[in-house]
Amino acid sequence: MRLFVNIDHVATVRQARRTDEPDPVRGAVLAELGGAHGITVHLRDDRRHIQDRDVRLLMETVRTGVNLELAAGSEILDLACELRPIESTLVPEKREEVTTEGGLDLGNEENREALSVALNRLKTAGVRTSLFVDPTPEALEYSVELGADAVELHTGEYANARGEDRGRELVRLAAIAKMGRDMGLAVHAGHGLTYENVIPVAAIPEIEELNIGHSIISRAIFVGLERAVREMADLLRQAPQMVDGAGVWIPPMGF
Repeated sequence: MRLFVNIDHVATVRQARRTDEPDPVRGAVLAELGGAHGITVHLRDDRRHIQDRDVRLLMETVRTGVNLELAAGSEILDLACELRPIESTLVPEKREEVTTEGGLDLGNEENREALSVALNRLKTAGVRTSLFVDPTPEALEYSVELGADAVELHTGEYANARGEDRGRELVRLAAIAKMGRDMGLAVHAGHGLTYENVIPVAAIPEIEELNIGHSIISRAIFVGLERAVREMADLLRQAPQMVDGAGVWIPPMGF
């Protein structure tokens, strides 16, 4: 299980004052020291947090690899093809949203055409591709049809669910992850994952990578970024031994 740490919100704090700190590049270095297998950033069209300069510096500094999230129809695609990160994840994007609200609308033909163009350009540049999708069979089928290397399953509904509903969402994630792997896709997951809810998802054997940002950066305010990443990485390593057949677990002390 790989842990990619999203450092967008380090830049969010910086942009609140339009100054030069905290520096997301320094945050990436600390995340790697804490055990991150890669760094994720979302370069949005409105540049609300991560800036072009950040991405360029990260590409020069990060030793593990950068996963660059971007919208398919934006000029940021040119930057991705130029810099050639280890991976690019195509995501939906709305200026009015606080954070990404769900997976790509793959049922829309116009969207699929734009995604096809973006995927082909990224592949030609030698970039591994991923699509951020809702956990449905239809999304997997479209992803295979479009030629994506991987899918990142949107875990927001699981994260927001409570009680029996969360259990049902976990079962759905596990089933879709297995289906995706059987279809030849690499399966990643992310959105809304925290220290309290990540273990059942991390225990799904077909999921090979998790993208986690807000919860880690939030914890880092109190314990430091390197320690916050190390604690999350430890949870992912322990996950298969910490759940029973129903995905039930006991939160560790201190969380």
